[in-house]
Amino acid sequence: MYKNKQAQIIELLQKNKYMAVNEISEQLNISPSTIRRELTALEKKNLAIRTHGGVRLADSNNYTPDFALRIHQNVLEKKIIDLKALKLIKDGDVIFLDGSTSAYFIAEYLSEFSNLTVITNGIDTLSLLAHNNVTTYSTGGCVSKENSSVLVGEQTLESIKNIHANIAFFSCQALSRDGKIYDCYLQENYVRKQMMKNSDKTVFLCDSNKLDKLSSYYLCDLNEVDILVTNKDVTDYFNKKITTQIIF
Repeated sequence: MYKNKQAQIIELLQKNKYMAVNEISEQLNISPSTIRRELTALEKKNLAIRTHGGVRLADSNNYTPDFALRIHQNVLEKKIIDLKALKLIKDGDVIFLDGSTSAYFIAEYLSEFSNLTVITNGIDTLSLLAHNNVTTYSTGGCVSKENSSVLVGEQTLESIKNIHANIAFFSCQALSRDGKIYDCYLQENYVRKQMMKNSDKTVFLCDSNKLDKLSSYYLCDLNEVDILVTNKDVTDYFNKKITTQIIF
């Protein structure tokens, strides 16, 4: 998968903590002037902190990377989860996909099904599904001011209310030990809640990097979700009884 320059820089800084501009330039084979320009852009997104001659990542608790960067994070874990989640889909299903990167990776595999209908508020997911000739409908709505990769708002919610799906797949930023699901974007949680309400089955795609974390806005209790799909055994992780089916 193609990685943009900012994603490449983020990956280097995740491995090396702190790097000089010239070091980044040499490892990526990109001119120092271009690196400085990309670092300025990362600073504006609160993703990096520049010091004299070098740069480090900002505190990961204080920012949420945009879709173009998140799609390159924890890719293996997300693909492992999505391959398991695919077994829940059958030909002829109508499914909801939220605008998460985990749902985007599921979309990569949906062309193997016949007579499948997908409804999503993910802009990048829409484009991918259209490219793969999967019957796809947009929820419509307004491009989120917080996350430009998704559609949100009243039009989005009204569109979902008029659709009944077999399965809703979604992901969020955090899953706590007391079985509560959180995300940093309130408007997207409204969309997820409506998708869950209008589906026979709800599936939470949760890679292990989301465990034991908190975020700004509570979505729901894990026991309100039918299935949790993850990449590791979490049966002993929670400090309360979990009735949700867990696939790992």
